[in-house]
Amino acid sequence: MLNFLTIIAAAAPEMEATGNPIQAIANQFHVDWPFLIAQIINFCIVATLLYKFAFKPVVATLDERQKKIQDGLQYAEEMKSRLADAEKQHAETLKKAAEEATQLVNEARDNAKAYYDKQTQEAAAKASDIVKKAEQAMEQERKQMISEVRKEVAQLVVQTTSKVLGSELNESDRSRYSEAAAKQLYGNN
Repeated sequence: MLNFLTIIAAAAPEMEATGNPIQAIANQFHVDWPFLIAQIINFCIVATLLYKFAFKPVVATLDERQKKIQDGLQYAEEMKSRLADAEKQHAETLKKAAEEATQLVNEARDNAKAYYDKQTQEAAAKASDIVKKAEQAMEQERKQMISEVRKEVAQLVVQTTSKVLGSELNESDRSRYSEAAAKQLYGNN
């Protein structure tokens, strides 16, 4: 500000002579008006050309890059959202698969228990059948043994009787003594 005041003070004597302060300052600095106007026109032409061919393409490029950056950020946000959705869906799928696996394990356990119970019942029934058959076989063998014992006892009675009597018994006596011994044995049993 001090320099401006110094310039005005230096131009003060000329300002009194011309009466125009701008003319006085222009004379003080030796300003050539036609040359100054040509310089201003040249500056405007250069500024217009720079704006049209340099500044405008640079601004357009910057705007384009800004738009690409915005699109990239938007795409990143969109992908982030999709990733979150995919992770959520993946978690739901895993949860569903775990539930299905638990259900399958429970079904398999129930089926195995049912199969085990069925096999146990079948084995018990087979064992019961085997025991019944064994009892029947034992009963049949007992009856057969008793029958054989009776026959042998009857033969022994007949042999003993024939030795006691000292004579051979005929066929009718033998069968009579056998029947009597058998009746005696059947009655005791």
